[in-house]
Amino acid sequence: MNEKIVIYTDGGSRGNPGPAAVGVYIETLGKKIGECIGIKTNNDAEYEALILGLQKAKIFLGKEKAKKTELECFLDSELVVKQLNHEYKLKEPRIQQYFIEIWNLMLEYKRVTFTHIPREKNKVADALVNEALDGQCKQNSLL
Repeated sequence: MNEKIVIYTDGGSRGNPGPAAVGVYIETLGKKIGECIGIKTNNDAEYEALILGLQKAKIFLGKEKAKKTELECFLDSELVVKQLNHEYKLKEPRIQQYFIEIWNLMLEYKRVTFTHIPREKNKVADALVNEALDGQCKQNSLL
């Protein structure tokens, strides 16, 4: 039996670079994750959100089930989607490292696709980013 998992990811930075957070909504499994990731750019946060989503889906599914599962990843970052779909070049070494990490994570699944969606269709992941930035990240910066 092939399973399909739908994941929405978002990353954001206040300041670019500035305090950053990631949001992951694994819709099919009903899982929501929002975390602070330190001082990062918006692009870094977008990539790190996707990496977290791929890692968490594998943990929730288990390694054996992941191998038989297709992941549909939805992001509101057109740049990241076009880079991952080989439409744009990866010029920065930092971005190349993210790409390699995602490529390696993709090998854990039957198939992984990346689709750009408008921000309005990514409300859950976006809200998780903002909740983390408004709460956990703000507290961390005061310490």
